[in-house]
Amino acid sequence: MKTIDLRSDTVTLPSAAMRQVMANAEVGDDVYGEDPTVNRLEAFACEMTATEAALFVSSGTQGNLLALLAHCQRGDEYIAGQQAHNYRYEGGGAAMIGGIQPQPLEFSADGSLDLKLVEQFIKPQDSHYARTRLLSLENTQAGKALPMNYLAEARHFVDRHHLGFHLDGARAFNAAVYHRCSIAELVKPFDTVSLCLSKGLGAPVGSVLCGKKGLIDAARRWRKVVGGGMRQSGILAAAGIYALENNIERLADDHLHAEQLASGLRKIEGMSVRREANQTNMVFLDLPDEHAIALKEFLAVRGIRIGIGHTIRMVTHLDVSGEEVERVVTEINRFFR
Repeated sequence: MKTIDLRSDTVTLPSAAMRQVMANAEVGDDVYGEDPTVNRLEAFACEMTATEAALFVSSGTQGNLLALLAHCQRGDEYIAGQQAHNYRYEGGGAAMIGGIQPQPLEFSADGSLDLKLVEQFIKPQDSHYARTRLLSLENTQAGKALPMNYLAEARHFVDRHHLGFHLDGARAFNAAVYHRCSIAELVKPFDTVSLCLSKGLGAPVGSVLCGKKGLIDAARRWRKVVGGGMRQSGILAAAGIYALENNIERLADDHLHAEQLASGLRKIEGMSVRREANQTNMVFLDLPDEHAIALKEFLAVRGIRIGIGHTIRMVTHLDVSGEEVERVVTEINRFFR
């Protein structure tokens, strides 16, 4: 029986068609700028996002780090969410490598950062303080697509306060599909955006950092400094091109499957299910720790993999079908009965 893995959309596997274009990819030395497939991916990403430049990187974490290093100097500060990936889950890279101080704030219920709260934490121009240089948002945040009008307001806000503006767009394509807009429209307010290819889009590796040319040029130098020059990486870039050409619109299926999963789980007595109106491909379960551990073990022997913790995040993706969602609901119902 096929294993159903709901821990994350990072577990997606490249399809046979994607593997074929990878095998056939024309390659060269990307550090010299000579890999034609990487160059094609970067040009394609620029066209899709209507940005000036793009840079193929090994991961979303690297894309976020390079953006922070491009925007900020040592002793500068970026403002981000308390649960933001580039604050909480990226090893403190900006502080460790760039000497950049994070200022974390609590997210609002819809996944945004309250701009009035952000304003309170912008540091004065005084030698006692780090220099606030950048506002960083995340879209989606815990699967929640940020409101489009909020993004426009945030652009006016950073202009007024002379801040840079970065988007961790690890699941920005999910947000664009949710809003039924183009990725270019979604990322238009930002100076830089890191777009992940290896989550719901199904590529095995990589992200693309897009934005203003000066910032991307700086990020390209930092990519080399942190060891991110990947030489004949067109083999990986080919998978990214395939993902962008074939796997964006189908993200809507993942959103429907997440709603199907939430709807089924809400019928089970003993379950506390959280799925906000603007969530895309995620469902959250709140369980006592002892129940969470037991549920994880119960499902594991039945070929279903979930995360662990007081709150369990379940993520739908291209390797999970509607029929498999029903199987998950059935097995969780069996556990609670």
